[in-house]
Amino acid sequence: MIGRLFRAHGEFCASHPWEVIVALLTITACMLTVDKNNTLDATSGLGTATASAAATGAAPGAPMPPPAVGGSATSSRHRPCHGWSQSCDGLEAEYNAADVILMTIVRCTAVLYCYYQFCSLHRMGSKYVLGIAGLFTVFSSFIFTTAIIKFLGSDISDLKDALFFLLLVIDLSNSGRLAQLALSGSNQAEVTQNISRGLELLGPAISLDTIVEVLLVGVGTLSGVQRLEVLCMFAVLSVLVNYVVFMTFYPACLSLIFDLSRSGVDMSVVREKAKGSLLLKSLTEEEQKANPVLQRVKLIMTTGLMAVHIYSRVAFSGSDYDTVDKTLSPTLSLNVSNNRTESAEITDIIIKWLTMSADHIVISIVLIALVVKFICFDNRDPLPEQLRPSGPVAIAVKASQTTPIEEETKAEITPATAVVRTPLFTIEEQSSANASTQTELLPLRQRLVQPIRPPRPLQECLDILNSTEDGNGPAALSDEEIVAIVQAGGTHCPLYKIESVLDDPERGVRIRRQIIAGRAKMPPGRLDVLPYEHFDYRRVLNACCENVLGYVPIPVGYAGPLLLDGETYYVPMATTEGALVASTNRGCKALSVRGVRSVVEDVGMTRAPCVRFPSVARAAEAKSWIENEVNYQVVKTEFDSTSRFGRLKDCHIAMDGPQLYIRFVAITGDAMGMNMVSKGAEMALRRIKRQFPDMQIISLSGNFCCDKKPAAINWIKGRGKRVVTECTISAATLRSVLKTDAKTLVECNKLKNMGGSAMAGSIGGNNAHAANMVTAVFLATGQDPAQNVTSSNCSTAMECWVENSEDLYMTCTMPSLEVGTVGGGTGLPGQSACLEMLGVRGAHATRPGDNAKKLAQIVCATVMAGELSLMAALVNSDLVKSHMRHNRSSIAVSSANNPLNVTVSSCSTIS
Repeated sequence: MIGRLFRAHGEFCASHPWEVIVALLTITACMLTVDKNNTLDATSGLGTATASAAATGAAPGAPMPPPAVGGSATSSRHRPCHGWSQSCDGLEAEYNAADVILMTIVRCTAVLYCYYQFCSLHRMGSKYVLGIAGLFTVFSSFIFTTAIIKFLGSDISDLKDALFFLLLVIDLSNSGRLAQLALSGSNQAEVTQNISRGLELLGPAISLDTIVEVLLVGVGTLSGVQRLEVLCMFAVLSVLVNYVVFMTFYPACLSLIFDLSRSGVDMSVVREKAKGSLLLKSLTEEEQKANPVLQRVKLIMTTGLMAVHIYSRVAFSGSDYDTVDKTLSPTLSLNVSNNRTESAEITDIIIKWLTMSADHIVISIVLIALVVKFICFDNRDPLPEQLRPSGPVAIAVKASQTTPIEEETKAEITPATAVVRTPLFTIEEQSSANASTQTELLPLRQRLVQPIRPPRPLQECLDILNSTEDGNGPAALSDEEIVAIVQAGGTHCPLYKIESVLDDPERGVRIRRQIIAGRAKMPPGRLDVLPYEHFDYRRVLNACCENVLGYVPIPVGYAGPLLLDGETYYVPMATTEGALVASTNRGCKALSVRGVRSVVEDVGMTRAPCVRFPSVARAAEAKSWIENEVNYQVVKTEFDSTSRFGRLKDCHIAMDGPQLYIRFVAITGDAMGMNMVSKGAEMALRRIKRQFPDMQIISLSGNFCCDKKPAAINWIKGRGKRVVTECTISAATLRSVLKTDAKTLVECNKLKNMGGSAMAGSIGGNNAHAANMVTAVFLATGQDPAQNVTSSNCSTAMECWVENSEDLYMTCTMPSLEVGTVGGGTGLPGQSACLEMLGVRGAHATRPGDNAKKLAQIVCATVMAGELSLMAALVNSDLVKSHMRHNRSSIAVSSANNPLNVTVSSCSTIS
């Protein structure tokens, strides 16, 4: 319930930023114009001047009589300030040594605390969050200063103490976290939602902490010690002002920053900075849920402190304080008189001056030391070449480069935070130059963070590695010691399974990179341009790749909108070939005027084992036995028992001498199905071997499948999904979008895709460049890239529309599209997001296989778009021109981003 209230409050502040900011500024302006003395005299009579006048019998506003020097209790000692509206007299009293020491400690602590928070924000690497936090601090200081002057009746000179208390209670960690949430939004609605969500999670805890702090520090206002009461009032007011500004002005300010993007501010840069350098992640309610024991303790403290305040402020009357004043005043007055007499001597005057200035001297020294530390050490240039650590030491030191905010956000990540179309991992934004020198140029402060110790003996390291005691295990070994274990050989930590031995995939990849770089004799830093950090390797191990060294980022673009069977799609394409996405996008524009229609057939995935028999007669007998309907059902039962979704559909048998090639064809649901069919084929062979014990299994795959190789059998019989798409493109669209006409395209298609392919003896190659679109979509959606060989079989046909001979009728037939939406690379975060973009991620909820069919239809329609656009470019001689424009014919890569100092030239293939 409380969380929902804070969420509603945050949503209001974020959706009405101008109203909240103007209202708060208006209240502040009203505070500045309030006449405190007149207000207090007219209302409560609690002002200092009125109270003093009442005590002396003078009229309100009359000059106060001078204090007696001889020790009058009422003149030398004023009534201590109890309550929030009473003025505190005696603030100009002389400091004693304890007061100087106390305030010096407070000021130094405030300065050090501010420096710590500044360094934490500086390490985030985002100037936007740092600027927002600075604005929050400045505005809080302004509100606080106004409140101090106008409501406590304090003098300007008192601000030197009050502002330090404000700096001591301002916590920029929560403001930084809320800023990250706000800047992660891609539009105004997301920003508002993120801010309200942040206040829902942070608001209750911050509110309870504020109440506890106010009540706890407020006890000091009941002490009867005038100086302590004033300082406690400053501290209480600091806490309240910080809370009010954080809950009102700050969320409105964050929302307003996004609104500025409509006036020309590039918010994409702001979001990229916030995401890349801060590793921005969403918060969850479980992660922010406070310790229930601690919450109960806070509530008990709140109740007890409230009871203390009520009892102290109601049970005692003002006469009690007057009695205390009269009892203590003679002694205090005598001490003041003696001090003033002794201070007349020159020596005492010098000592007094030094005492009064000691706190300023200490503060100045602290500030100068922090400035020198930040300039000379925190931002120091990298170490010179002769002092750079290398090898395992460099990698070990690099591993320690984790800022507190990164550790905090890493600890907060759970799968529950993932939302639709949001990647589950984030790659830090950095240039190739920074990546290549990251382990070579190590700042001095990183060496100080992680002391370097010599590696321990190999046997001791092995004992620690194999130990199950607390404090031992792989985590207790340095990277250099792990390298020594791997280099020693044996079964303790093989290089190929280092991730599972260390139980830390990213660390395992980092160490493997170091070992391989050494074995390959690579120059230092050359492998650093291959990224490896911030990737979920647990989704890769035993599923997608082995001996992992990192990952290769490939640009992903989109083509669309593509109107297919009445639905609109934006097709993700991962490619490094310039002009491919732009060309396909143009084709989508032309096709979507009237839309693409498609049909799909699940032909089935195939696996064809090769078996041998003693004689041709025995082989023929086995072939006849398998083709018998009753025996086929026996084999099918064995095959189907291996999977919930794999179902044997057909069996084609080819005979070559005493060898049989048994081509099993099976339906595999939403999976591409190679492993599924292989497992079923193996079980079916066991059943056949029981019938024919003399059968010899030569290979589980006999190339009659045929997988990842050009083959006429796949072109004729199909493999995976067979898809046919058609579309009619009007003459007007051909002229406006493609700058050509139907007759020209039909002639080019006949001579190029049909005649030219026949001259080349191409199998399944009656197309312009189907493999381009197939491979780009395969890479983006996590398909097997090698299967583009079979999947790119395509026949592109064009003819003039029979009704008017000006429109173009076009079809694409792809008989062997091998795709799936579950298994393999489809489970990786980025590829999964691309499948989600198409609405086909995972298995279909009610009809297994429908998602894979839909993906095949989308691929075929995308191929049609690319075919149409390329053919139009060919007849217009636009191909070379567009490639030169998009590929930048020759780009000299600067040495900063190209450690190999090579010149990259674009040479895209003209299909």
